[in-house]
Amino acid sequence: MSRLLLTALAFLGWLLTPALAQQPQRSECLAMANAAPRVMPVAFRQAATPAEVEITYAGHSTYFIDTPGGLRIATDYSGAYQVGRLPDVVTMNRAHSTHYSLYPDKRIPHVLHGWGEDGKPAIVSERISDTFIRNVTTDIRRYFGDDAGTDMIRDGNSIFIFEVAGLCIGHLGHLHHKLDDSHFAQIGRLDIVMVPIDGTYTMSLDGISEITRRLRASVVLPMHRFATPLDDFMRRIGQQFEIDRRIERSLRMSRDTLPSTPTVIILDGV
Repeated sequence: MSRLLLTALAFLGWLLTPALAQQPQRSECLAMANAAPRVMPVAFRQAATPAEVEITYAGHSTYFIDTPGGLRIATDYSGAYQVGRLPDVVTMNRAHSTHYSLYPDKRIPHVLHGWGEDGKPAIVSERISDTFIRNVTTDIRRYFGDDAGTDMIRDGNSIFIFEVAGLCIGHLGHLHHKLDDSHFAQIGRLDIVMVPIDGTYTMSLDGISEITRRLRASVVLPMHRFATPLDDFMRRIGQQFEIDRRIERSLRMSRDTLPSTPTVIILDGV
């Protein structure tokens, strides 16, 4: 009887394995956003040094994210903005050619588009090395070369979210409209967010400031700035945000070194 039971259990496991493999990856940022506050036990032994992520501003809307596991990610990648070695992963949005490339370097192993094909939304949910990458789609305005039948392309832009080293890092892409409750629910908690602050080509400063306030990330990294006075952006997001201007192009961040007050960090060149 026991042998028969073991055989049945093994067969059941064989049946379940493909189904489990097809299950969607679990987002820790969504789980933490929906969970009750955790009580941290007192530790009497010295804690290990927390893993750090290095973020470098390359230009326009391109940030390079270097993870503790050695993965290099580039956001809104067109190939025009390079810092050091080629990235291992690139994300793209198609609002303008400065945010994507249809012919990226063939040595880049992972090219993730923020738009889908045949009118379908892009679905990104995969773990690459030590990073879980997912997306939340938004609409974009139409430009030259697009069908002018409607004003917006549904699901044409993606907010990419990178979960690594206990951090939730979001890149809003070429965002063209306000986010509703369903978008915020899909995004979950963000510790670091990259925000376009041009005030014209993406969306108004009032609109992006409202989104920034609601996300309330610990670190706000401006991008897509052009001539926008930073004082205008800071005035709109409110006094609850500090400002930290740096001459460096890079910052290193871990869960333990996130600022206690939400802070806009201006890296050299932004």
